[in-house]
Amino acid sequence: MRFCANVFMLFSEAPFLERFGRAAETGFSAVEFWWPGAVGEDPGEVERAVKDAGLEVALFNFDAGDMLGAGDRGLVSDPERETQFRENVPVALELARSLGCRRMNVLVGLEIDGMGREEQLELARKNVGFAADEARDAGVEVMVEALSTFDNGPYLLNKTEQAVEFVKSVGRENVKIQYDFFQMQRMEGNLVANFREHFDRIGHVQIADSPERGEPGTGEIHYPYVFGVLEELGYDGYVGLEYGPTTETTEESLEWLPKELRGKDVKVPDLKL
Repeated sequence: MRFCANVFMLFSEAPFLERFGRAAETGFSAVEFWWPGAVGEDPGEVERAVKDAGLEVALFNFDAGDMLGAGDRGLVSDPERETQFRENVPVALELARSLGCRRMNVLVGLEIDGMGREEQLELARKNVGFAADEARDAGVEVMVEALSTFDNGPYLLNKTEQAVEFVKSVGRENVKIQYDFFQMQRMEGNLVANFREHFDRIGHVQIADSPERGEPGTGEIHYPYVFGVLEELGYDGYVGLEYGPTTETTEESLEWLPKELRGKDVKVPDLKL
C-alpha cells in the first residue's frame, strides 16, 4: 500500500504548478491530479513540473469540464460535450505516455434535465469504451468512480453497485473501479464489505474522512481498520489522498503519515492513527 498526494486538494495554499515540488519536498514520490485544464494549466507545463520534481504520476483525470467554476462532473454523458471529451482523449493519453502514468479516471457526468438516465448512461458507455480502446494501446487502465450526490449534485453513478454494473456493461478489460472511501461513506456506508466484494474490479483507491472531507482521523471512518483490510487483501496500488486539510498547512495535516513513509510501501502499524 502506497500513498500519493492529490495536488488539487493538497498544497492548495500554493499555486498549482508549485504543488508538485511541495509534494516531493514533503516526502511523496507520487501524485495524482484532475485534468490540468480545470485550473487553466497547460498539460506541457504540468509535465515539466512533474519531471522537475522527480515524481511518478499514479493517476490523473480526463477532461471533466469546469469542475471548480461550473460544478461539472464529466462530459461523456452529455451529447453537447461528447466532442470535447473525444478530442481530449488523445491529448490526455499523450500526457500519460510522457509521464509513465498507467491509470486515468473518467467522470460520467450529472443528470441532464429532459434526457433519460439510461439514455445518458448509454452515451457514457460508448464514450468510456472509446477512451478504453484508445488507452489500451498506451497500456493505460481507465477508472470509473461513484460520487456522492450530497457533495457533487445529481451524479449518474452514486453507489458502488451502480459503478460496478456500469463497468461491466462497458465490456473492456482495462476499465476498472476507482473506489473513494469518502464518497461511498457519504452515500451508503458498508465500506469494507463493498470493497471486499468488488476487490477484483478495483484499480485505484482514494481517501478522505467523512463528513467534512478532512484528513484521516478527523471524522467517522476508522481508517486503521480500513487500511488493515487493504493490507489483508493484498492491495498493492496507490491510495490517493484526496482530502481538504483541516489544518493551516497541508504539512500539518500529514502528521498521521510519517514523512519517511510517504514515498514507500506502508504497513498499518507504522501509521500514527
